Amino acid sequence: MILRTSLMATLIFVVHSITGQTIATTPSRTIKIGKAEVTALAIAPKGDRVLVGTNNGAALYELESGKKVHAFAYGEDGATAVYHVGFNDNGEFVVLIGPSGKRTVWSAADGHQEKVITPHRWIPDPRQVKAMGLEMSNSAFDRFYQQQEAKVGDLTLRAVKDGKVEIAGPDGKVQHTLSFPENKDQHHRAPLLLWQEQLLLGTDDGRVLFYDVR
Repeated sequence: MILRTSLMATLIFVVHSITGQTIATTPSRTIKIGKAEVTALAIAPKGDRVLVGTNNGAALYELESGKKVHAFAYGEDGATAVYHVGFNDNGEFVVLIGPSGKRTVWSAADGHQEKVITPHRWIPDPRQVKAMGLEMSNSAFDRFYQQQEAKVGDLTLRAVKDGKVEIAGPDGKVQHTLSFPENKDQHHRAPLLLWQEQLLLGTDDGRVLFYDVR
């Protein structure tokens, strides 16, 4: 289900970067996915669907309507949490990766599982980690499954504890913090995804929030 916020009824604040770009601090719409912690996000190559990873599998939603298309019941090595989601180049398949590093591949057309690649742990070596621009200070697992920072002009958005997102200026000082009282897990780090003129982030109470970026 998708919820749109009325601009007439809601005062929308924006944070400005030096380059003139702005980010709204009130979401323009929401996709509610149910009682699950949102852990990862990906947009289909055609830009028509969003893949949402959670602590209990993943699901594919129509981007415009918020309607659920398919649910993917990830379960490898006794774990149901998904920490990375993605599409292949043409959007025909989705890939889910959980705590053990194992991939499961599913059809985006019918929602059926295609295969499981069990021997390969998709965690890069230190040289690959550095080339990807990821933080070397985190564990080998954590630094691969990062989706916790995004850039909007001179602004830097960072996911921090309690599911909050800090918006820092070019000097590193925090200009604004997006807070979500509904979050219950202090360890939740909101996945962040910049797509076209929107920032998507996930909460631990089952919401994908859309913020306008100009």
